[in-house]
Parts: sequence; C-alpha cells; structure tokens
Amino acid sequence: MTGLSAYAALFAAAFIAATLLPAQSEAVLVGLLVAGDHPVLALILVAGVGNVLGATVNYVLGRMALQFQNRRWFPASPAALARASAWYARYGRWSLLMSWAPVIGDPLTVAAGLLREPLWSFLLLVALAKFGRYAILAAVTLQMI
Repeated sequence: MTGLSAYAALFAAAFIAATLLPAQSEAVLVGLLVAGDHPVLALILVAGVGNVLGATVNYVLGRMALQFQNRRWFPASPAALARASAWYARYGRWSLLMSWAPVIGDPLTVAAGLLREPLWSFLLLVALAKFGRYAILAAVTLQMI
C-alpha cells in the first residue's frame, strides 16, 4: 500500500478496532512499519486519531445506552457492560488508561459514557492510552526489523 490508501486503511482499521466491532489495527500498523514507506510518526498519528475517534463512538453509545441497551442490535452484552461498569466504578476515570487493552478496553469506553465521564478527561486519558500503545508497538517493531 502506498500514499493515501495506506493511511486510509490504517485509520479505518484503528477506528473499527476501537469500537465494539472486531478488527486488528496493530497488524496494519506493523505491516506499514515493516514496509518502511511512511514516516513512523505519521503512522502513529493516523492510528492514534482513528483509535481515539472509534473509542469516542463507544463513549457516545454509552451516553445513549440506557435507552437502547435492551435492543437486539446493541453491540455490548449486558454482562460485558456490567463488568466494565463495575471496573469503572471501582477505579474511576483512571481505568481509561486501560482502554488500549483487548477485551476490557472497548467496554470501558462505553462505561465511561454510561457513567457520564466528562468528555475532556475521557479524551485526554484515552488518547494517552491509545497513542502510547501505538508508540510502544512501533518502537518494538522497529527494534525487531
């Protein structure tokens, strides 16, 4: 992949991966890093922005979840929402630093919306977590190649 299509694919993968839909943005990032055709910081920026925006979709879903949570199409199971809400209630906004983690990260961003976390603190903590993950992944990948 070259040019804008590479950045678009990375953005899309990162955005989708941050929602409750399954996707692997890490594989796309690593592939682009190995190819070496794009600046590392640009790739981290595109992946981070896409991932934070996807997490923001979860936050908005959480804000609106109470009216839609019993619908069949709702993307989170009641058990997953209950686990995330319990974690979030126990650890508060700082649990958003775990929003990068598989399995628990996406439901945590929904729980932040459900529990009415202020948007500014949500964006700050989620951005730290998500950009940090991509920066570490890039550093490890570049060390290995």
